[in-house]
Amino acid sequence: MSPSLGPIRCEKRLSKVNIMDEPEPRIDNAFLGQRPPHSIGLITRQTVPRVLETPLNKVDSFLTPTELFYVRSHSPAPKLDAKSYRLRIDGAVRNPFSLTYEELRQMPAVTRMALLECAGNSRVFLVPQARGAQWELGAVGTAEWTGVSLVDLLKQARLDDDACEIVLEGPDRVVPAEEPRPPAPLAYARSLSRAKALQKDVLIAYQMNGQDLTEDHGYPVRAIVPGHYAMASVKWLTRISAVTEPFAGYWQTSDYAYWDYVDGKPVRRPLGEIGLKSEIFRPSPHETVPPNQVYLVFGASWAGETEVTEISISTDGGQTWSQAEFIDPIVRYAWRRWRFHWVTPKEPGLYTLLSRAKAANGDVQPEKHDENNGGYVINHPLPIEINIAG
Repeated sequence: MSPSLGPIRCEKRLSKVNIMDEPEPRIDNAFLGQRPPHSIGLITRQTVPRVLETPLNKVDSFLTPTELFYVRSHSPAPKLDAKSYRLRIDGAVRNPFSLTYEELRQMPAVTRMALLECAGNSRVFLVPQARGAQWELGAVGTAEWTGVSLVDLLKQARLDDDACEIVLEGPDRVVPAEEPRPPAPLAYARSLSRAKALQKDVLIAYQMNGQDLTEDHGYPVRAIVPGHYAMASVKWLTRISAVTEPFAGYWQTSDYAYWDYVDGKPVRRPLGEIGLKSEIFRPSPHETVPPNQVYLVFGASWAGETEVTEISISTDGGQTWSQAEFIDPIVRYAWRRWRFHWVTPKEPGLYTLLSRAKAANGDVQPEKHDENNGGYVINHPLPIEINIAG
């Protein structure tokens, strides 16, 4: 028996939009290490389409350099030209319209720092192995994004009262590699709830880290949906459409979804908010570390719609925990880097390091992976095995 997709009606939730711009705290973006960004390369997980991972053990600036920001594409990048580009806003609106690239750039600009994380980040840690790109730690990064607030476009379009979701769509067409495979190529499209779409921080972006978007990162225009897994931040965006029923596209229900239960019956739900998570960037998995020395354990933590407030480190496989020190202040929707001074053991052998974050809302990282998430939302403490040299 096929699982139910749950109720198909939308709730009418007319959210108030907070248009207050809060000043962002000062961030030290300097590199802590010795190696300059231009001497580091991305890790290839797949060649066509491009799936490239950030070597986080070698990158420690607050903003991830664009050339080192991970890449996840479902198809080769479409060839779009800024001069002929059009962004269409239509559907359940009273004033459908389209914008050229130049018209979009002439609108009031907003710049925000936001983290993007692939929903399958850290999939390599799952046992048994799950299908999909075998990411280790580096399908995540924080960047500075500049563009137009989606809410400004929706105000101009004048949403219908019964519009409950906003569908973001790109021009790329692809037949998914995994079952169930549709009979024809599909456009990549994801939807946001009306409430999320009306948040000021959701951007239609044309710049990354102060420069125009690169082709791999969505040139000429992409969505940035802070607090949600990166599949929501549709690249090469060409259409924004309001709908009056929940969107049930492939990338919303078959893929990038999880299992939930209603009255004991399984239903598919779309993934959305990023799970509370922390990662150890250094030492790297299986690195050999000298004995009886002070080693600077380094990493970062992040969350979706809340903030990380505490970080604990275990150097004995989870038997005991110690508080680590944050390097960064809280920046909504960005990561917080942290460090921990560890006196390495005198005895050689294999040791397991773990990190565990706590959020402002009281949430703590789960002890283990939730199997209802399949190969996604890998946000339990990840075991980093290292060797103490003999």
